[in-house]
Amino acid sequence: MSSLPKLLITGASGFTGKHACRHFFNAGFEVIAVTRTGFFNKQIQTANCDLTNKEDVIAMIKKIKPHYLLHLAGQNHVGKSWIDPIASLEANFLSTLYLIESLRHANPNCKIITVGSALQFDPQNISALTHPYSLSKTLQVLVSQAWELLYKLPIIIAKPSNLIGPGISNGVCSIFARKIVEMEKKNIEKILEVSNLHAQRDFIDVRDVVNAYETLFKKGSAGEVYDIASGQSRSLENVINTFKPLTSVNFELKSQIHDQVEKKVEIETEKLTNLGWGPQIPFEVSLVDILSFYRKNTKI
Repeated sequence: MSSLPKLLITGASGFTGKHACRHFFNAGFEVIAVTRTGFFNKQIQTANCDLTNKEDVIAMIKKIKPHYLLHLAGQNHVGKSWIDPIASLEANFLSTLYLIESLRHANPNCKIITVGSALQFDPQNISALTHPYSLSKTLQVLVSQAWELLYKLPIIIAKPSNLIGPGISNGVCSIFARKIVEMEKKNIEKILEVSNLHAQRDFIDVRDVVNAYETLFKKGSAGEVYDIASGQSRSLENVINTFKPLTSVNFELKSQIHDQVEKKVEIETEKLTNLGWGPQIPFEVSLVDILSFYRKNTKI
């Protein structure tokens, strides 16, 4: 029987999940990756589980009894939430409730990180609700905070900003990188389209975020909400201008909106940096790594 701390990672086959599994395996945890369809890494244990099925979750938690839970799984697409709002609520809200309630019975000392979203809304202001995805993530965080308060479970809320880095992702930096690599490899129009060049985002490398999760497991306080961000707001025009010297393609840029200027993003990360964490991977390095990934994984 392993004496290593046992860490359960949901959403393990996703963008952040794959990075988290590698990171925590190398950091000396016994990692159990939760997926529906198997896993990519033979070194890491896999638990197949439908997190929207209460009985499946109860059985998995009873069997594994983890010391840590990193809950990354969920439905994270706004458009899909409009099409099937119930599925989004099941994936984000109910799955979280099933997990933490199962842990309350099987191992109430398990330290839990629930990953929130910048698209949550203030429940005291229902008029701020803009889509079902926001509702599902808000409820996910509320139930996590409620179980910490009511049952004293050691639950921490982490709220990362826009994740970037190597791997399959639907983030805007990955979308740009895929298009640039297609232009490098195929005889297609050298045009990069963007809706609004002035849109502002805070980008943080997924590998820095995973490091932040380890910091929170070790030093974070139950019931607290920790923002994870670079602390630097960038326009999409700045992102594209950073990409340009990284490719030999001289592409044309088209923007649908030219005069809509957004406010800079301001995210306070002091609560996390006070624990000793800080971003280590420069933005430019993240973009180089994203391009490298798609150059290796995009077929002509």
